[in-house]
Amino acid sequence: MKSIILGGGCFWCIEAVFQQVSGVTNVTSGYAGGSIKNPTYREVCNGLTGHVEVVKVEYDESQVSLKELLEIFFEIHDPTSFDRQGADVGTQYRSIIFYTDPEDKHTICETITEITNDKKFADPIVTLVKPLDEFYPAEDYHQDYYNNNKDAPYCALVISPKLEKLKKLQH
Repeated sequence: MKSIILGGGCFWCIEAVFQQVSGVTNVTSGYAGGSIKNPTYREVCNGLTGHVEVVKVEYDESQVSLKELLEIFFEIHDPTSFDRQGADVGTQYRSIIFYTDPEDKHTICETITEITNDKKFADPIVTLVKPLDEFYPAEDYHQDYYNNNKDAPYCALVISPKLEKLKKLQH
């Protein structure tokens, strides 16, 4: 099993998408990149901790490659938007990839270069790439959020369209 930590806006959105990807064995919402230990959602939301809302994606690389996961990641969020994804604004929503395996950095940078060279986006990609210092799981009520709250307005309006986009990518 391998893992990669991805931040691209609200972790509920990223979690819901990667839970649907074949070869992904576990997705955990959490926080990374900041200066305080064991942050709470309220602390991260204030934007002063340096932490980002992220998901830890654990996967079986015999079923899905890191490159495939990264391609999905770059499709489901805007990697050209600095500290913002839609209505979610602040450093806690920045586009970022934390790697745990130094060999993964090459694949990440190569994928970003390919997407840039293919001119997939009109604006430059601002996604940060950093080694992971520490991952802190979010509170229990954030885990499996979409599946537990499908009727909530945020889920219907923001997450469901991302899941539809994923379905189109997989066909």
